[in-house]
Amino acid sequence: MSLCLASAGVLKTLSIAAFTLVWTHSIEKVDWQEDWRITPNGLELVRARVKGSGAGMEPPAEARLVEGWFQWHPKHPPMAEVVLGNSGAAGEWRLCSDGKCRALSEIFGQSTGANSTTMLACAPWP
Repeated sequence: MSLCLASAGVLKTLSIAAFTLVWTHSIEKVDWQEDWRITPNGLELVRARVKGSGAGMEPPAEARLVEGWFQWHPKHPPMAEVVLGNSGAAGEWRLCSDGKCRALSEIFGQSTGANSTTMLACAPWP
């Protein structure tokens, strides 16, 4: 399986099995991270981390503080697709894999502007 990203009429396929999605909360200005796995059943959210709380980003009761991050394991079934909104108030979504993080505009080779980005598990290109 691979990760497909679609935004503003552009489709990108990344040959990765897992990734971390990173962003900065638009109000609190703290980092949030989610670890995802690409499976035949869809995108599986494995773990979430946030550097702080407040303004609608309170960690759940089962979260534990580990090295300055509230961390937990969300209990969601794999999702066919995940849509990332873009308010323009918090900077770009960043996708990390193999020790390297890239902004979505870098992956797409152009700004995604105010367009949303759809992530989904897909078959790799031959």
